Amino acid sequence: MIAAIKTIFYFGPLLFGIGFIAPLTAQVLERLGWQLPFGVTPLVAGLILGAIWGGAAQIRGRWI
Repeated sequence: MIAAIKTIFYFGPLLFGIGFIAPLTAQVLERLGWQLPFGVTPLVAGLILGAIWGGAAQIRGRWI
């Protein structure tokens, strides 16, 4: 159990990026009514942004 919790905390920035930033980005894009190129849905765009931003935070150890 402790190993699972350590793993979750280790991947915390990535999970935060996918679990919070991705849906937030999708909602903002939908609210603004922006059409994305190549038929990309707002959720996919949010997942891409959240994964990249969370992954960068995971690697660097900070968000900014």
